[in-house]
Amino acid sequence: MGWIYILIAATCEIFGGIGLHYFSKKRNLANGAVYFGGLGLSLAFLYTAFNYLQVSVAYAVWTGIGTAGIVIVNMLLFGESKSPKRLLSLTAIIIGVVGLKVMG
Repeated sequence: MGWIYILIAATCEIFGGIGLHYFSKKRNLANGAVYFGGLGLSLAFLYTAFNYLQVSVAYAVWTGIGTAGIVIVNMLLFGESKSPKRLLSLTAIIIGVVGLKVMG
């Protein structure tokens, strides 16, 4: 159950990151709701996951999935660089998260 909470938390963090992108460009209620709501829900689900998983593993996996997800979204939706070095770094994050999941 804890891993489901982590996935939900990371998804909410990604939406929060998208909201941050739009909120930094245009401050309005809708963009603020996606930004603050996404991050708030993310923390709530992360906190709930701590009831099932070790805090160190849950936090690291949440951070990794959220970071990788936001990078991918920014590459796909907002035209950020897809350079080989960046893709290699993204791959390293994903390998680390999978390693924590498998060995945790």
